[in-house]
Amino acid sequence: MKILVCPLNWGLGHATRCVPIILQLMAQGHELAVAANGFPLEFLQQEFPSLRFIEFPSYSISYSSGKSQISSIGFSIPKIIRGIVKEHFWLNKLLRTEPFDQIISDNRFGMWHKCVHSIYITHQLMVKMPHGLKTLEPLVWFIHRCFINRYNECWIPDNNECGGLSGDLSHKYRLPSNAKFIGPLSRFQNLIDLKPNTKFEVVVVISGVEPQRTIFEESLIEKLRNESYVSLIICGKPQVVNTERKIGNVSLVSHLSDSEMASVLIGSKKIISRSGFSTIMDLSALNCLHKVEFIPTPGQTEQEYLAVFHHKK
Repeated sequence: MKILVCPLNWGLGHATRCVPIILQLMAQGHELAVAANGFPLEFLQQEFPSLRFIEFPSYSISYSSGKSQISSIGFSIPKIIRGIVKEHFWLNKLLRTEPFDQIISDNRFGMWHKCVHSIYITHQLMVKMPHGLKTLEPLVWFIHRCFINRYNECWIPDNNECGGLSGDLSHKYRLPSNAKFIGPLSRFQNLIDLKPNTKFEVVVVISGVEPQRTIFEESLIEKLRNESYVSLIICGKPQVVNTERKIGNVSLVSHLSDSEMASVLIGSKKIISRSGFSTIMDLSALNCLHKVEFIPTPGQTEQEYLAVFHHKK
């Protein structure tokens, strides 16, 4: 088949969890194209240089620098709606000139077509609302369900048993009829013969949306630079040229290959990261969840919930 893969540009997680799907489809002999932009595009281009890439922006969002994201997300809603409509019309235009047999959309609401088998990937069937807006959760869940129903299938990258890795996010409400659990997706799940790199006692994984990504990075540099132990900060910037620098006892790299990153995570004594779901799946695949300190993005209710959920497990 000819398949179009479309990850959302909202941090790197939507792109990283597409890696095992792309690998499997390539092994099956399908012809793939990827529609993406920003860091997800750069990351997947490095992972799969032989694939065809179509640069197309998704609906970007900016976080506030404070502890609440309600206002920033609220002001972004009109832009997100315009982006959904724009990407849906863009897809229709593309399909008129270039037929695809299947579309795989990771959390992009508008990447479906009534005449093409369309698959939607999400772990967040329900959206955790901030305090004061909890009563809106059933309504937001219903709206999300309406988008999901546009697709032929909804893949949930988690296990169905015991709350899986996502807890309420995909287990609280009754599933749509087109939804199914496919198991966690990690770019590390197919790596073999990994040797732990024990050079760094603490490894920090930076991810997320600006300006909170940079705030997180700067706060960890300040915290770790004068400590006696050696630390590594992986900045989550998959540029073509990898940059390295050192501040005190902290080494910073813009990015690492999958095998290099897995090795330093396995070899570390402690990991500090955001509690994004794709990060959780990656750390679970490496059996490293027990040594993680999760610091959720302030005001991002999904990450705040996941940090508490995994602290209790």
